[in-house]
Amino acid sequence: MPSTQTPAEREVAELIVSSLQLEQRRAEDIDPEAALFGGELGLDSIDALELALAVSKRYGFQLRSDDPDNRRIFSSLRELAAHIERQRAR
Repeated sequence: MPSTQTPAEREVAELIVSSLQLEQRRAEDIDPEAALFGGELGLDSIDALELALAVSKRYGFQLRSDDPDNRRIFSSLRELAAHIERQRAR
């Protein structure tokens, strides 16, 4: 059984579903600990660019392509939501 999403994770899950037009997915069904890329969502590098742009527009900060932490940041919904929360707190 998947982990329960926090409110922040749910918000980011909804952003993922809407920005990547994943009509076949429901935001609440995305396991916050599951891999975003190469996992059941089937996201790829183009999706990563789209998602980074959507996060930038929504939250007002850049996810830089040269950030050495990107692999961790984009590893799961939980990591991405936590990164966004840290950036918003600055």
